[in-house]
Amino acid sequence: MNKKTAYIIATFFGVGYCPIASGTAGSLATLPFAYVLAYYCGGWPAMLAFFVLVYVLGTLASKEVLKYTSHDPSIIVIDEVAGQLIPLIYVSAFLSLSPGDWWLYAALPSFILFRIFDILKPFPASYFDKKVLNAHGVMLDDIAAGIYALILFIFLSYLQCSANFLFPACKPLPM
Repeated sequence: MNKKTAYIIATFFGVGYCPIASGTAGSLATLPFAYVLAYYCGGWPAMLAFFVLVYVLGTLASKEVLKYTSHDPSIIVIDEVAGQLIPLIYVSAFLSLSPGDWWLYAALPSFILFRIFDILKPFPASYFDKKVLNAHGVMLDDIAAGIYALILFIFLSYLQCSANFLFPACKPLPM
């Protein structure tokens, strides 16, 4: 992959150049893409395919960008895109939400949960961030944060669906 293409992908089309909270900007920039995939491009299978594409291209782009920067520079936000997609794939697969409800009941909670875990970096995210000093480490700490956000989102959605409180017309993952 050439340098210019790598920077375009790693910064998620320039979002990584946001001067304040570029990781948060990368996570936010993911939401419209996820929405379009969820409602207009095939639902969760399209989101899963996009996740795989983001992970593979993100790893390759990060490898190239790391040749010119320090480990996990703030301009690389493709890892936030991959991590943010993880709980949103679940939402698309298991919660029946209208397009209008998606923003409040899916995008907002998954965004908040992902950002919390991405910032706190509980193990193994902290391990990937501090010990795996290559493109895989750049990507995997956010994948771990996305998995933590997914687990907590599943738990919260199951509780809320069981109580029929927050999610209007949801079908929780069978347990």
